[in-house]
Amino acid sequence: MDLPSSLSIEMLKQQAKSLRNELNEKGTLIGHSEALERLAHRYRFKNWNTLQAVVKERASTLSLMRDDKVKGRYLGQPFTGTVFKIEPQGASRYRLTLNLDTPVDVVRFASFSAHRKRITATVGPDGKTAERTSDGMPQLILDL
Repeated sequence: MDLPSSLSIEMLKQQAKSLRNELNEKGTLIGHSEALERLAHRYRFKNWNTLQAVVKERASTLSLMRDDKVKGRYLGQPFTGTVFKIEPQGASRYRLTLNLDTPVDVVRFASFSAHRKRITATVGPDGKTAERTSDGMPQLILDL
C-alpha cells in the first residue's frame, strides 16, 4: 500500500483504531500499539516508529519551488503571486521571497499608503510566519 502524501499522524491513529475495532469484532483482541504496528506493516514500514518519523518529516516540508503560483494574505491583505526565491532556514523554516501580481498596501492608516510588489518572510511548513501583526494574526499566511 502506497503512503498518501496527505496522510497525518492523526489519520494513521484513526486507521489503527478502526483496524483494532474491526479485528476485535472478529474475535482477535489486540491493543492500540499492536494495531499501530500492523498498520505500519500494511504501509510496508518496519514498525510504527519508522512510519511515524516519515509522516512527521513530510509534514515539516514546504512543497514550494521557484516560479510556483501562490495565494494568501499578507498583513491581512489578500494576494496572489509567484515564488521568486525559497531558502531553507534550519530544519523546518523557509525564507520566501514572493513577487505579487498586484501590490498590497502594507499600511492600515487611512491617509497614508505604502504598496509592496515583492515581499520576503520566513514561514513554517504550514505556510505561516511566526511573526504576528498587532491583532495576533501571522504576518503572512499562504493558502497551501
